[in-house]
Amino acid sequence: MPDSYDLVVIGAGPGGYVAAIRAAQLGMKVACVEKRAALGGTCLNVGCIPSKALLNASHKFVEAEHHLADFGIEVGKPKLDVKKLMETKTGIVTGLTDGIAFLFKKHKIDWVQGTATIPAAGKVEVTPNGGGKPQMLACERILIATGSESTPLPGVEVDEKRIVTSTGALDLTKVPGHLVVIGGGVIGLELGSVWKRLGAKVTVVEFLDRIVPGTDTDTAKRFQRVLAKQGIEFKLSTKVTGAKSGKSGVTLSMEPVKGGDAEEMAADVVLLAIGRRPLTAGLGLEALGVELDKRGAIVVDADFESSVKGIFAIGDVIPGPMLAHKAEEDGVVCAEIMAGQSGHVDYNLVPGIVYTWPELATVGQTEEQLKAAGVEYRKGVFPFTANSRARANLDTEGQIKILADAKTDRILGAHILGPDAGTLIHEICMAMAFGGSSEDVARMCHGHPTLSEGVKEAALAVDGRPIHI
Repeated sequence: MPDSYDLVVIGAGPGGYVAAIRAAQLGMKVACVEKRAALGGTCLNVGCIPSKALLNASHKFVEAEHHLADFGIEVGKPKLDVKKLMETKTGIVTGLTDGIAFLFKKHKIDWVQGTATIPAAGKVEVTPNGGGKPQMLACERILIATGSESTPLPGVEVDEKRIVTSTGALDLTKVPGHLVVIGGGVIGLELGSVWKRLGAKVTVVEFLDRIVPGTDTDTAKRFQRVLAKQGIEFKLSTKVTGAKSGKSGVTLSMEPVKGGDAEEMAADVVLLAIGRRPLTAGLGLEALGVELDKRGAIVVDADFESSVKGIFAIGDVIPGPMLAHKAEEDGVVCAEIMAGQSGHVDYNLVPGIVYTWPELATVGQTEEQLKAAGVEYRKGVFPFTANSRARANLDTEGQIKILADAKTDRILGAHILGPDAGTLIHEICMAMAFGGSSEDVARMCHGHPTLSEGVKEAALAVDGRPIHI
């Protein structure tokens, strides 16, 4: 293995491995340092992919138990084999991580296993897993793509058995009787949905007075009502002050945010999901003088370069949405800029998706953001109850909302709550990327019967002329 590279990437998650591949495609000699025994980072190993496998399986479980009979398909009460479920999930993950290893070989990228530190610009020291003599890699550029970690909460000590982060929640050996989720964001709602569908009682405790903060308020309220209909309970405006784990479970201490009497809640498992923070500890950034913002994220310029020349960063360790697909785009553009090309990532066009069922997907501006900015806008809303494909599927929860500039009709944002929202949102992303208007979407012929027709109808509704409502 050579000791000198054009680029050393630290971290093999969605941002890091994609950046490494793109850089290799552009002719660079690349090494990627990863401390895990498998490539793919948090997303592939203990995040996006295993959670979606469990979401899909639990959705099928609920369909078999409650919904197939609506179509005259009688299957009886389904039986859950948690061990088999976890084996299948692990198999899916392994297949994908092996796929990345194959891509590294294909592109002649050296995978260096171990923990990286940066003693100086142009040098990366790698300590092998399990100890041993460190290896020094010399390079022209360093790209930090170490991702993020679960944000801790004082008084709540994680053991990944009874008090868990998303990592532990993805590997439970049985369905908990009562799962309490601390945090009403994406991770908490997705994993809460998994275990609720499989039979757990689920309570979500959220500090704010709403769930999925930052999303369109009207859509978030509708989302909460749908989840409540599914049996998830919510305690909003509630502060968790401590958690005590014992043989029989966990006792959670809470109090109202605005003041009032404290209370306790018993749980079998507590999931801590209050957000994630940049993972940069141990790299030696402070000694190098790499500038960090107040959240601990690495400050970078338009070329993804930090305050220290030759050290770049992408993904969750820099400002912007902490999403795997955002990190991938960062990685591609960063590598292309290093190769002398140009490019940028428009974070306003990065979709956010909650993979519950129905799904919640959003892109661009919310009504609250537009009002705060003094932007005059029009909106079009179309419910899935009026969509023929949704009716045929007996899957009509939710709506599609499109926001457009009142003067130019340019689409400014969209918020979809409903079946396959995570797929439907990309039509709006594409339209926005090309500066499209709601009229552009409304005039495009959509196949019938499809859920996508709802997007066309919402675009028509911006101009007050929907056909089917």
